[in-house]
Amino acid sequence: MLAVILSYAILILLIVSFVILFIPLISDQIEVISGINYENLYTRLTLPLQRLEDFLIANDLTTESEGFIVNSLKDNIISVISEVKFGNVLNDILAFTGQFFVGILAVSFISFFFLYEMGSMRKKLISLIPNKYFEVTIAAYNKIERLLSNYLIGLLFQMFFIFTIASLGLSILGIKYALTIALFAAVANLIPYLGPILGATFGILVGISTGTDLVYSQDYLVLILKIAAVFAIVQLVDNIVLQPLIFSKSVKAHPLEIFIIIFAGASLAGIPGMIAAIPVYTVIRVSISELYSGYRSYNIFKLQKK
Repeated sequence: MLAVILSYAILILLIVSFVILFIPLISDQIEVISGINYENLYTRLTLPLQRLEDFLIANDLTTESEGFIVNSLKDNIISVISEVKFGNVLNDILAFTGQFFVGILAVSFISFFFLYEMGSMRKKLISLIPNKYFEVTIAAYNKIERLLSNYLIGLLFQMFFIFTIASLGLSILGIKYALTIALFAAVANLIPYLGPILGATFGILVGISTGTDLVYSQDYLVLILKIAAVFAIVQLVDNIVLQPLIFSKSVKAHPLEIFIIIFAGASLAGIPGMIAAIPVYTVIRVSISELYSGYRSYNIFKLQKK
């Protein structure tokens, strides 16, 4: 029962964190978009291009007429906007949001009954095991349970570390919505190799979109470098300390072995495959290992002489 309470406490904490941290960000983005002076924005964006254009024309480095770079940019932007179907984009966003919350409810419902009935389910499964397979099955089950528990605990520790270091670093550097960026980065890190890139990209996009007080292009460059530096430090410590501890120590697998398994999971099922690759591989590897050990130690699967 304690496991049920703990799992739901974590779930409620994640939902509350999402509401507290992401809703204000979304509201702020809507306010920023509605208050944009598009004429001023266009002037700011095209000013460096206009200077480049003037330099090329003044030094006879081009035979094009004045406005060829800016006009080309304008035509390309209009072409892209005309091809984007905003109705479909909105529908996709709403569909994804609905699937996300349905998934949370489904996982909550299934996990509640699974955890609540775990004791009776284990007894029923054990009762179905033939006597000659009993020792090897129990040994495999206990080893799988221990390794997966260590792996999940390691992932939680990794998420906590990433959230803590990223939020502190971003807050010290004065980045807006530091907690929101750090939470997204911690959750995204569940996706091996791709997660850190998603976290850093999200942080840079949020930093740029909320940096309304920035005027010059170099200010945006400094902002991007600050955010990138924080995530570089986080990723460095994660790769040197946390990854070996979680993957190699908890599931007893070589880093190259882990890389191949994650790559195979990505090829088979995309991002869900990358997330599930290590737990599934652990179950298969331990099961085969224990079956082989049982074959040698307990003489199971061997034909009885008449």
